[in-house]
Amino acid sequence: MGLYDEIAAIYDPWSRSVTEDVAFYVDLAVASGGPVVELAVGTGRIAVPIAQAGIDVIGVDSSVEMLERARDAARAAGVERRLDLRPGDVRDPPVSQQVPLVLCPFRSLLHLETEDKKLRALRAARSLVEPGGRYAFDVFAPSPEDIEETHDRWLEREPGIFERAVWDEGSRTLSLSVRSTGVEATFGLHWLSEAEWLALLERAGFEVEAFHGWFDLRPYEGGEDMIFVCRPA
Repeated sequence: MGLYDEIAAIYDPWSRSVTEDVAFYVDLAVASGGPVVELAVGTGRIAVPIAQAGIDVIGVDSSVEMLERARDAARAAGVERRLDLRPGDVRDPPVSQQVPLVLCPFRSLLHLETEDKKLRALRAARSLVEPGGRYAFDVFAPSPEDIEETHDRWLEREPGIFERAVWDEGSRTLSLSVRSTGVEATFGLHWLSEAEWLALLERAGFEVEAFHGWFDLRPYEGGEDMIFVCRPA
């Protein structure tokens, strides 16, 4: 069972307000000319708009339930022929071809519990990027204010959908629980510093082309959000 199988039915309502990254990734996809590989494609929140922009997408996710919802979304949008959805792990994606753009949106790399697992995922992405291509992903490191405001409290993220964040600054881990009527699941995330991400990217064979602090392309200046656009070194 994939990490998100348990909440696949409520994932789209839960993430309904997360729209700030869509145009960023769609623009990268269009500029690349495609095809695009999206790792941790989920329900197609990013992949379907990319397909609607005329770009083919190979989407990989460990959750079969999430992939089924991505297929439904692509069908409803009339772009099912542009999406090739495959079950698999971001550390060993079932993709043999190289492409001009690989994506891993929505902080998905943080689900990998150790630096070694993150490095394996970065190297796997590197193997899929053709010469001159790009790899883009986003992550975060929480601020003290965010931890204080949310720690161990059930908050209503969307109507009828609640989440609780339990932070451990010592291990730099977040235990995130989500619940709604008849549904509850808990996920672990592990964050890194800017310097640690840069070191891992270098070890994986990437050089950073752009490093943003938000999806409006503002430069990173030490905030919570980190958006990387990389090229093979």
